[in-house]
Amino acid sequence: MHDSESDMSHPTNKNEEYCLSLKKIGIDAEAKPLDTDEAEKENYYSKYFANSPAMVTNHGVITLKGSNIDEVQIIQRG
Repeated sequence: MHDSESDMSHPTNKNEEYCLSLKKIGIDAEAKPLDTDEAEKENYYSKYFANSPAMVTNHGVITLKGSNIDEVQIIQRG
């Protein structure tokens, strides 16, 4: 007997998973390749304040279509 689902999995990154989640609730979103947007080249936090982390990991940018928000940058503080 064969299952109706295939055994092949398609690897996705976190931004693509976020886009799929957004599409499920009706928001058209597209993940941009890493380090291709101008927002990713700027400093994320000022180091003049105690609550600002010294290390920040860039996880890319998601472009939203048909929304007042154009892009969302995904970062990890730590």
